[in-house]
Amino acid sequence: MQSKDPRFDGWFFIAVRTTGIYCRPSCPATPRQRNVSFFPSAAAAQRAGYRACKRCRPDASPGSPEWNHRGDLAGRALRLISDGVIDREGVPGLATRLGYSERQVHRTLVAEVGAGPLALARAQRAQAARVLLETTDLPVTDVAFAAGFASVRQFNDTVQAVFATTPSGLRASRRPGAGGEAGTVTLRLPYRQPMDVRGVLDYLGAHAVPGVEAYVDGTFTRVLRAPSGPALVQLAAGESAVLCTVRLADNRDLVAVVARVRRLLDLDADPVAADAVLLADARLAPLVRKRPGLRSPGTVDGFETAVGTIVGQQVSVAGARTVLGRIVSEHGEPAFAGEWWLFPAPDALAAADPASLPVPRARGRCLQALAATVAAGELELDPGADRDDVRARLLALPGIGPWTADYLRMRAIADPDVLLDSDLVVRRAATDLDIDLASGVPEWAPWRSYATHHLWAHLYGDLWSVKP
Repeated sequence: MQSKDPRFDGWFFIAVRTTGIYCRPSCPATPRQRNVSFFPSAAAAQRAGYRACKRCRPDASPGSPEWNHRGDLAGRALRLISDGVIDREGVPGLATRLGYSERQVHRTLVAEVGAGPLALARAQRAQAARVLLETTDLPVTDVAFAAGFASVRQFNDTVQAVFATTPSGLRASRRPGAGGEAGTVTLRLPYRQPMDVRGVLDYLGAHAVPGVEAYVDGTFTRVLRAPSGPALVQLAAGESAVLCTVRLADNRDLVAVVARVRRLLDLDADPVAADAVLLADARLAPLVRKRPGLRSPGTVDGFETAVGTIVGQQVSVAGARTVLGRIVSEHGEPAFAGEWWLFPAPDALAAADPASLPVPRARGRCLQALAATVAAGELELDPGADRDDVRARLLALPGIGPWTADYLRMRAIADPDVLLDSDLVVRRAATDLDIDLASGVPEWAPWRSYATHHLWAHLYGDLWSVKP
């Protein structure tokens, strides 16, 4: 707080008792220490009666990397809440997804982040409402329901409590030029420095599936299956933020879509913490210094990534893209007047004849078994899933081995501590650097996913983006 270090924005929040306002650690304000209290989340500060600072906008800070990466109940719950599960399924739905009672989920979240699931969802709705008010021309009533509020009165009361102004007041502070084309929302997605945004977009663009994704002149575009319909996102590097334009079939999907984009780009990572651990190893330090803040890209759809991973086994990236493009054209769904295609849903691939899929017969059976398991709800490849359970269920499917299970644990479940020691390129890089992978390299924990990416980059150099 004293150093105004922006790297800690989102890790904790500062509340000033004399003003009733809460801030980021990097806020330029200089309150007296005896008047300051600390909270682990924006929701906890709001629950205690504090309003968001209009100067530093703490509710819009990057998400806490601790909750983004932890695999325990609190971490899983917070990732599902950020995906909008409370708005769609309520607290009972959240508890069912996690496999715990509502009381246990509430007690755990209050103990860990200072607020229960409803308070956390309320804080998220408030942020979504402000984005819509400041970046779109939607009527205020539409904004209320799009942000997930049950009534206009609840919306007005929350905005007043959190921002100390009315919805009309927030709209009046709208930036010149905000809004963009009709039907779109334009946002700036913050992240912690350092980060090579263009490098992550290159990585994703190199694997772009025809019809679903495209990468042109530094802008990555893709369609995704949001809770209420298709959504189209465009991502480009901006100054200290990712520029994100979202086209929605239903504005209520904004929260979920933004959460998935943040996971895709690994925007809530703490690069300083990861780099500090990896720099301590003299063998890995030159790689980390060459690419500070290297991210571990995630996914917007775990099932889609699983299918792509299986299709890409033992074939080139270009070959895998061609095959996936055929699968999309034959089993996907057209979106946005046929301009784009949604990746096939699990039930669509489960119903397909394995012999009709453009892959070897055994791989086709593997894809169908995966799709049937996901469609039946027996396997959930989302951020709220239990990591060990997902790996065990994947290994039980025919044709899926340790490499595929671990790669999906890293990408689809966003586990930051996966060392792909069975990967041939990782092994070659480790041999070149005189690193013994047999031990699991515990000194790299809990950031072994990032170490894996550094090892890939060591051999591929500027071609890092073409390694699946």
